[in-house]
Amino acid sequence: MWRKAVMVTVLAATCVGCTAMSAQDRRAADEAKCRSYGFLKKNDAFAECLQRIDLDRRAELRSTSAFDPWDRPVIYRPIIVRPQPK
Repeated sequence: MWRKAVMVTVLAATCVGCTAMSAQDRRAADEAKCRSYGFLKKNDAFAECLQRIDLDRRAELRSTSAFDPWDRPVIYRPIIVRPQPK
Protein backbone atom coordinates (compact mmCIF):
# COMPACT_ATOMS: atom_id res chain seq x y z
CA MET A 1 0.00 0.00 0.00
CA TRP A 2 2.73 2.44 0.90
CA ARG A 3 4.50 1.68 -2.37
CA LYS A 4 1.47 2.88 -4.32
CA ALA A 5 1.38 6.08 -2.27
CA VAL A 6 5.07 6.68 -2.92
CA MET A 7 4.64 6.05 -6.66
CA VAL A 8 1.68 8.41 -6.87
CA THR A 9 3.62 11.11 -5.02
CA VAL A 10 6.65 10.70 -7.28
CA LEU A 11 4.49 10.74 -10.39
CA ALA A 12 2.64 13.86 -9.25
CA ALA A 13 5.90 15.66 -8.44
CA THR A 14 7.30 14.73 -11.84
CA CYS A 15 4.23 15.98 -13.68
CA VAL A 16 4.22 19.27 -11.78
CA GLY A 17 7.86 19.81 -12.67
CA CYS A 18 7.20 19.20 -16.36
CA THR A 19 4.24 21.52 -16.75
CA ALA A 20 5.62 24.48 -14.82
CA MET A 21 7.66 26.69 -17.11
CA SER A 22 9.16 29.82 -15.65
CA ALA A 23 9.21 33.13 -17.48
CA GLN A 24 12.97 32.81 -18.00
CA ASP A 25 12.57 29.34 -19.53
CA ARG A 26 9.81 30.59 -21.83
CA ARG A 27 11.92 33.58 -22.90
CA ALA A 28 14.92 31.32 -23.61
CA ALA A 29 12.73 29.00 -25.70
CA ASP A 30 11.29 31.95 -27.63
CA GLU A 31 14.77 33.36 -28.30
CA ALA A 32 15.97 29.94 -29.45
CA LYS A 33 13.01 29.70 -31.81
CA CYS A 34 13.74 33.13 -33.30
CA ARG A 35 17.43 32.24 -33.68
CA SER A 36 16.41 29.02 -35.45
CA TYR A 37 14.52 31.19 -37.95
CA GLY A 38 17.79 32.97 -38.70
CA PHE A 39 17.27 36.22 -36.79
CA LEU A 40 20.23 37.73 -34.99
CA LYS A 41 19.98 38.88 -31.40
CA LYS A 42 19.94 42.65 -30.71
CA ASN A 43 18.12 43.29 -33.98
CA ASP A 44 14.73 44.82 -34.82
CA ALA A 45 13.70 41.68 -36.71
CA PHE A 46 14.60 39.57 -33.67
CA ALA A 47 12.47 41.82 -31.45
CA GLU A 48 9.56 41.54 -33.93
CA CYS A 49 9.89 37.77 -33.88
CA LEU A 50 9.66 37.72 -30.08
CA GLN A 51 6.71 40.09 -30.20
CA ARG A 52 4.83 37.91 -32.69
CA ILE A 53 5.39 34.82 -30.57
CA ASP A 54 4.06 36.68 -27.53
CA LEU A 55 1.04 37.98 -29.46
CA ASP A 56 0.29 34.47 -30.75
CA ARG A 57 0.48 33.09 -27.22
CA ARG A 58 -1.89 35.78 -25.92
CA ALA A 59 -4.36 35.19 -28.77
CA GLU A 60 -4.31 31.46 -28.06
CA LEU A 61 -5.02 32.10 -24.38
CA ARG A 62 -7.95 34.34 -25.27
CA SER A 63 -9.45 31.78 -27.62
CA THR A 64 -9.06 28.81 -25.28
CA SER A 65 -10.48 30.60 -22.24
CA ALA A 66 -13.68 31.36 -24.18
CA PHE A 67 -14.15 27.66 -24.93
CA ASP A 68 -15.37 25.74 -21.93
CA PRO A 69 -16.24 22.11 -22.71
CA TRP A 70 -18.29 21.82 -19.51
CA ASP A 71 -20.50 24.80 -20.34
CA ARG A 72 -22.73 23.00 -22.83
CA PRO A 73 -26.41 22.23 -22.48
CA VAL A 74 -27.18 18.66 -21.53
CA ILE A 75 -29.57 16.91 -23.88
CA TYR A 76 -31.56 14.19 -22.18
CA ARG A 77 -33.30 11.64 -24.35
CA PRO A 78 -34.77 8.70 -22.49
CA ILE A 79 -34.81 5.42 -24.36
CA ILE A 80 -38.21 3.79 -24.16
CA VAL A 81 -38.19 0.05 -24.72
CA ARG A 82 -41.58 -1.50 -25.45
CA PRO A 83 -42.09 -5.23 -25.54
CA GLN A 84 -42.66 -6.67 -28.97
CA PRO A 85 -46.10 -8.23 -29.62
CA LYS A 86 -46.10 -12.01 -29.94
